[in-house]
Amino acid sequence: MKSNIKQNKKKLLQCLERSLGIVSSACKEAKLSRNVFYVYYKEDEEFKAAVDDINDITLDFTENELLKLIRDGNVQAIIFYMKYKAKKRGYTDSIDVTSGGDKIQTVINIIKPDDKLLS
Repeated sequence: MKSNIKQNKKKLLQCLERSLGIVSSACKEAKLSRNVFYVYYKEDEEFKAAVDDINDITLDFTENELLKLIRDGNVQAIIFYMKYKAKKRGYTDSIDVTSGGDKIQTVINIIKPDDKLLS
């Protein structure tokens, strides 16, 4: 039984690497359920570390591909990168509103169809 689990984990990791970290695809290829994957992930620190490592490698790969697009002058890639990596320089389309260092809470009133509006 234990050797079967060990083989399942090994196969899942191989499939996960091929799928660039996509769990559903890896489980489908390995012919194992996602539940099995997440049980292994939760209960086996070594398996979890290997999965996390694959995810980090995937992020490195993806970031490298993004940088290639930027080098080629892809405007969308440049804008995307600047929005997320250069926020402190003002490259963003959102506004951070704070008050004394604390976030301001927003209260939203929901109007139901039968509520009377002020005229």
